[in-house]
Amino acid sequence: MPRDADALRSDARENRARILAAALEGLTDSPDASLNSIAKRAGVGIGTLYRHFPTREALLLAVYRREVQQLVDAGPELLAAEPPLTALRSWLDRLAYYGRAKAGLKDALAAAHDRLNAETYGPVVGALAALLEANERAGTVRAGLDADDVLLMLGFLWRVDPGPEGQERARRLLDITVDGLRAGGPIP
Repeated sequence: MPRDADALRSDARENRARILAAALEGLTDSPDASLNSIAKRAGVGIGTLYRHFPTREALLLAVYRREVQQLVDAGPELLAAEPPLTALRSWLDRLAYYGRAKAGLKDALAAAHDRLNAETYGPVVGALAALLEANERAGTVRAGLDADDVLLMLGFLWRVDPGPEGQERARRLLDITVDGLRAGGPIP
């Protein structure tokens, strides 16, 4: 019995999403994760994986872009749902997760670094700037913070080891960072 085109497109979208999620998990656990192991983790056959991502690089780039887009999209959603300082901290937690995931992908992404950085840096800085501006208006962070400077300062996230110990360390370091951003801190 033939299936309609919408059902096929829906299945394809679901497969793609599962593959991307499985790739992020698998590659964060082990940068050398095989495409077969990723397909298995996603619950699809290797042919399905290759239909969506004809090369390992194509899969890695899609994972990276998806993570960046989710990070950028989270800013306005968090500001709509939480007080500004809570939204900023929640976003920074997501940035920390992204940083740990990126660390797991760093070797694989090295070849495409410049192109990816050009594509993704602006949207990430823009999302952070919006969060900082909302906090400045609310009086919860010091005035005049520059999103580029804050993102540069957050570079430690890319050095924190993945895994539970790294997650806890990132949480502690983010607590220190947010305390340093708060209003009433020393003015340079």
